[in-house]
Amino acid sequence: MAADQRPAKQLQPALERIGGVVSSKSQSSSAATFSGVCYDSRKVQPGDAFVCIEGEKFDGNKFIDDAIKLGAGCIVSQRENAQPLSVPYVKVPDVRAALADLAAYYYDEPSTKIRLIGVTGTNGKTTTTHLVEHIFLEDRRKIGLIGTLGARWSEANQPSQYLDTHHTTPQASDLQALLGEMASKNVSHVAMEVSSHALSLERVRACDFVVACLTNVTQDHLDFHKTMENYWKAKRLLFEMLVKSRQSNKTAVINADDELAPEFIKATNGSNVRTWTYGWDKGDMHVKSAEFDFRGTNLKLETPHGELEMRLHLNGRFNVYNVMAALLICMAEGVDLEVCKEALEEFTGVAGRFETVTTGGKSAEPLCLVDYAHTPDGLENVLKAARALVPNDGKLIAVFGCGGDRDATKRPQMGQIADNLADLLVVTSDNPRSEQPKTIIDNILGGIKRTKDLLVEEDRAAAIALAVKAATDKDIVVVAGKGHETYQILADRTIDFDDRIEVRKALADRLKAAR
Repeated sequence: MAADQRPAKQLQPALERIGGVVSSKSQSSSAATFSGVCYDSRKVQPGDAFVCIEGEKFDGNKFIDDAIKLGAGCIVSQRENAQPLSVPYVKVPDVRAALADLAAYYYDEPSTKIRLIGVTGTNGKTTTTHLVEHIFLEDRRKIGLIGTLGARWSEANQPSQYLDTHHTTPQASDLQALLGEMASKNVSHVAMEVSSHALSLERVRACDFVVACLTNVTQDHLDFHKTMENYWKAKRLLFEMLVKSRQSNKTAVINADDELAPEFIKATNGSNVRTWTYGWDKGDMHVKSAEFDFRGTNLKLETPHGELEMRLHLNGRFNVYNVMAALLICMAEGVDLEVCKEALEEFTGVAGRFETVTTGGKSAEPLCLVDYAHTPDGLENVLKAARALVPNDGKLIAVFGCGGDRDATKRPQMGQIADNLADLLVVTSDNPRSEQPKTIIDNILGGIKRTKDLLVEEDRAAAIALAVKAATDKDIVVVAGKGHETYQILADRTIDFDDRIEVRKALADRLKAAR
């Protein structure tokens, strides 16, 4: 929306909500207004409230003059004001909380106008939210989606194109603006991936959830959270928020097979939140039988509304958990079980999640799977699911690396998992960022005992080509770590790179060589 078309809001009523006090060295706030909320000084529009976020790389307080030159209507900061300003300077106790609360106030509390579904967990968030979206579309409801792949909402019962949100869960003001846009489009529900970073950094503060779902908790992001306890407690905040939500008919959906499930159930005990659990052998929803083959899964579930039998395109135990989570979410929001069944049987998967990649020709070729798995648990789940599909005379070939500038303790763990599950290992780069790829690879090799059937190739495209060339038509090749990503982040630049494109190239080259 153009700056001159945006509504102006009075600043004074927002001060109490954000705990703000106006500095005596700045203009009075009594008649001040603001017409947007911004935390990036480069993107300030006339009238914006500029909120000075203090991040890992940038400190918004250093760009106050720049924001005022671009027309900022007021400044919000945790610091004392050091100089006279021509606009109100509002000091707050917590600038990240203020960003969320101020944005929710400006956009008229959009999460109270929709039914907001939050899905948190180490793995499975993206697939679960896409399953929820697909089921709601089958039920002909307007649904929005926010997560790793971006944000979109349904138009004419079809999903729109993804908008780039830059984070799994957008920054608080971007999120409130996005929810406001969806509410204006009469979207009834929004399924959102809620990351531990988002919960810790107040991005989802001021959001009123109707469903909170836990997929699982396994090691990830310890570079940020430092300890597993900090990590899982960050995720539990979603359930504490659910209890406090102003919405009605609220439901917690929790994976009963996760060892931390009792801690999440405890968060909703004694509240007005209904709790539904799911698991393989226990829970309000559980598996009665599951048979996997190359084409998908025959699945029979016990649900709170009776038995459900389906033939799915999805494969692997981990996807059965994703399906159960999505089912309970949709049932909690009143979707008929038969509608859920029809939608789930049509669902063909999410980009980069156990995605089959082929040349599309008629020639026999190895089954190649690309997956986003970048945690120890994620890699183990994917390799186990692939292993179950390998014929007796076939091999499982794994290609993977680990990201740079991230939790280094998981690298040898992932090496050990791949060592235990794959017949041939190809260790390579992922997104090395500022780290030396060789250092990351050496960390991975620390968990690998074998000396045979192990290849090390720093160049990821070459590593994929090696794996595909080494495969027979009876083998399965899993390329893990990047999934849907279409780039690779190096120390000095970001390049175009897509595992799926590289797999197709390698398959085509393999076919040419065989002729």
